[in-house]
Amino acid sequence: MGLQFKKAARAVLVGCLLVAMVIGVFPIQAPEAKAASDAVINLNTKYQEIKGFGGMNHPSWIGDLTASQRETAFGNGDNQLGFSVLRIWIDSDSRNWYKEVATAKAAIAKGAIVFATPWNPPSELTETFNRYGDTKAKRLRHDKYAQYAQHLNNFVTFMKNNGVNLYAISMANEPDYGHEWTWWTPSEILNFLKYHAGSINCRLIAPESFSYNKTMSDPILNDPQALANVDIMGTHLYGTQLKDFAYPLFQQKGAGKELWMTEVYYPNSDNNSADRWPEALGVSDHIHNAMIHNLQTYVWWYIRRSYSPMRENGTISKRGYCMAQYSKFIRPGYRRVAATENPNNGVHVSAFTGDGKAVIVAVNKGSSDISQKFAVNGQNISNVDRYRTSGSENLAKTTNLALDGNGFWAYLPANSVSTFVCTLKTNTTVGGTLPNGWYCIKNPASGKYLQVEGNVGAAGQNVQAGAKTGARGEKWYLTKLDNGYVTLTSALGDFMLDVSGAGTADNTNINIYHAYSGEAQQFKLKTTAVAGQFGIMTKVTNDKSGLHLRVADNTNVVQNGYWEGTNQVWTFEPTN
Repeated sequence: MGLQFKKAARAVLVGCLLVAMVIGVFPIQAPEAKAASDAVINLNTKYQEIKGFGGMNHPSWIGDLTASQRETAFGNGDNQLGFSVLRIWIDSDSRNWYKEVATAKAAIAKGAIVFATPWNPPSELTETFNRYGDTKAKRLRHDKYAQYAQHLNNFVTFMKNNGVNLYAISMANEPDYGHEWTWWTPSEILNFLKYHAGSINCRLIAPESFSYNKTMSDPILNDPQALANVDIMGTHLYGTQLKDFAYPLFQQKGAGKELWMTEVYYPNSDNNSADRWPEALGVSDHIHNAMIHNLQTYVWWYIRRSYSPMRENGTISKRGYCMAQYSKFIRPGYRRVAATENPNNGVHVSAFTGDGKAVIVAVNKGSSDISQKFAVNGQNISNVDRYRTSGSENLAKTTNLALDGNGFWAYLPANSVSTFVCTLKTNTTVGGTLPNGWYCIKNPASGKYLQVEGNVGAAGQNVQAGAKTGARGEKWYLTKLDNGYVTLTSALGDFMLDVSGAGTADNTNINIYHAYSGEAQQFKLKTTAVAGQFGIMTKVTNDKSGLHLRVADNTNVVQNGYWEGTNQVWTFEPTN
């Protein structure tokens, strides 16, 4: 597909940046351990919700991931990356769409979300035009916008019919860099979004510019009609300078929208392998900068490539381990929290919370070893495990670091990245603030209510989340049991909320079943950081999992491991 030109141009953009970074961040001096200022973590000050980390699969260009490579990418066990986001390609020729199905289904089975991006519309919808002397430049014909929207809808439908519910779809890849694909101007993007994007039956991403080019996205934020049809502001970070990572206009006008980084490789592709050290450590620092500037995803270009998280032979590279310091431990639904970002020269810290944990990532890009104190405010910690990648280590684990008050000291070797997983002391209640009675149960993040599908009272009937209608299938009678659990009986008859088959695995479906008050029908209400909001924990998993609104479709309710994600939190509204 002629990607060498694209890569060469990107190398020019980032090359000077890399040289400056190497000179500025790695001073020449004898290594010595230095004391640092405390890195203070405040769990009560929360920022963006993390959607996940991942990369792109592109079977048409470099071949599909193998079954074992999918396990390595999307599994979260030993020697696995723990990716939770997959990006796929929308071929302009629908006859090739089948190539994307296998890996997408495998990723979803591991709990990942999948989104798709087109490079070009179907050829019959495009035309050539003169762009600054290039007479072969390509664009979408202005009278074919409706047909293009239908093309995107067709892809959504095709994937759904083949077992893949897309989380989102993009309107274009790098519209400001169309040398080998389709150009879009800001005004063309705006017109498409205002008058045609509303018909797309999926969350929409725009504009996915090449280098966080705000001239492509500012017009969307400044136009309420266009913005209403966009769910996710997406960007790439090729050559983006650190001063341009912040986006004040999005913070001002992007309420209710997500902010994603949807493609990058860093710091280069062709020049060096993914195992050069300390060059690979730059990946961890790049992710750090994306996170502290409120981006919610970090998506690599090819998952498997010589410069990528996975080598061509399917094993994890140094760049991959540097990504895994985030992706394995900061899971979808976690929230970034306040942290001292630069407690010592060369040390960069970010922190996140979810699943009853605080996760702290510290990148030491300096040439001096650091003895660093971490102090955690807002909730007590009971245990700390450390994972570290350095020139000689890959996710090396040390358990049970010594606590110092509500914090700990840690050794940060020069040119290393460390992830600290802190177990939080949590309190569980059994509904002491909730008397027996009728409730409508709401997921605040989505605004949807727990309801029996079709309002049908039948054993095994699915339970999902949807708009409030006042139907009986949305009403539940809470009864507190002597053992600290509760049952939830449907107003549709003698049926209780039930974990299907008393299963204990993630993604076990939630339904209603004949009331018998067994373990599959017993739940514990777990308090959260927000008063009045609860996790609904399942007894069959010993309270390790809870009711979970699937992000893949934002409708079905299943049982999943609990991390206090926004899709796992519920409020109880009294009703008749």
